[in-house]
Amino acid sequence: MYSRLVNKFSATRLGSWIVKNVSSKIDPVLFQATNGRFTSTGIPTLPMLAVTAVGRRSGKPHAVQLAYVADGSDYLVVASAMGQKRHPAWRYNLEANPNVEVQLKGQRFAAVAEVLSDLEKDEIWPAVKESIPQMNVYEQRTSRNIRVFRLRRQQFAADTRHLPSSGQQDGGGE
Repeated sequence: MYSRLVNKFSATRLGSWIVKNVSSKIDPVLFQATNGRFTSTGIPTLPMLAVTAVGRRSGKPHAVQLAYVADGSDYLVVASAMGQKRHPAWRYNLEANPNVEVQLKGQRFAAVAEVLSDLEKDEIWPAVKESIPQMNVYEQRTSRNIRVFRLRRQQFAADTRHLPSSGQQDGGGE
């Protein structure tokens, strides 16, 4: 019941504003500090992860907390920006440098981000909307093509110079 209420509220205009302007600043830090156990609403109501990517302009690490859908050993994240007209800044950061750090509850690892083609997105989109019900609302709010990224765990990071350090989090913007 609690999860349903939080998820439903986050899809409203007011809830989306709070997520964008308050939670997006607090949650990556809180999520990482509690090893994935808590967000600003308490225990996460959806499967959540934090992605730390290198800013495409600043070169500094930026963390963003996102709901995800497991796809085998990979994780799918959606650049919905809650249905806003513009894509989220973290999308451009991943496209500029796909080497990221991912934190899930109890684990942290290096990964590579890859944007799904429209065909791949079409195949998994029903599962995304079922797992993250807010996507049904966000999809109706915008005419832009909402991108989906696959985060693939890296077994061996041969060159870690381009991996972000999770020491600085600021909500993923540039």
